[in-house]
Amino acid sequence: MNMTMIYHLFGRLFFFLALGMLSVAIIEIILNFLDYTILRGAYCAGRLIELSAALLVFVITVLLRQIRDGATMQSNP
Repeated sequence: MNMTMIYHLFGRLFFFLALGMLSVAIIEIILNFLDYTILRGAYCAGRLIELSAALLVFVITVLLRQIRDGATMQSNP
């Protein structure tokens, strides 16, 4: 298993984790308007959105790295 495969796996894992946290945050915001909660005060919805954005920054970095490596491989066969 090389580093490219590890970056790819972590990129996918972090993307789906960020998408899940964003979904939970949106559901939490909607439920807060109805005076319910699913997180019970452990995290507020804004904090989940911040964590989701931080994970997405990592995913974008991995994708840009893959694009750069692919472009250098094509220009230098």
